[in-house]
Amino acid sequence: MIAAFSKNRLEAFSDGVIAIIITIMVLEIKVPHEAEHFADLARLLPVFLSYVLSFIYVGIYWNNHHHMLHATRAVTGGVLWANLHLLFWLSLIPFVTGWMGENHFAAAPMALYGVVLLMSALAYFILQRAIVRIHGNDSVLARAIGNDFKGKVSPLVYALAIGLSFVRPWIAGVLYAAVATMWLIPDRRIELALGSAIDGPGKAG
Repeated sequence: MIAAFSKNRLEAFSDGVIAIIITIMVLEIKVPHEAEHFADLARLLPVFLSYVLSFIYVGIYWNNHHHMLHATRAVTGGVLWANLHLLFWLSLIPFVTGWMGENHFAAAPMALYGVVLLMSALAYFILQRAIVRIHGNDSVLARAIGNDFKGKVSPLVYALAIGLSFVRPWIAGVLYAAVATMWLIPDRRIELALGSAIDGPGKAG
């Protein structure tokens, strides 16, 4: 029998790390000196746009992580390590965000940004499967995930964007933004699955 533990510390630690990641990203936007007019802020536009994109991505991960843990009753040592693996890749987002913005979306920074997004997506999938493994394929989370179309498509788009970064970096940027937009569309699978589990088969939705 696999030993399981409370999820509370994992959730609190993850929330703290994600909050720090966002804080680091915003601190990378340096206040311009001797700039008294709005027009002087134009040179910060690439940095700001990269920050906005990364903020959205981190927000998406926090949102999905939050919902996933709501469908999680307990965690194991394997889940803890899988969660740390996810946080490792998310913690690199401030670096690649700053590099990409400061170099005006050049090829190498765009490609590395995609690598971090790809590895974050794979790490989230590993964490998701680790949780499903201990709760069973008939669990609320497993039913909510279903065929996980977006989870399967996203890594493919990231891989395509990484390759295109060295040909047309702006296309890679469009693809990164497209995936973020896809995940911004409300996905209530876990909420509905939890609601069904609470109501039970005998209650009307």
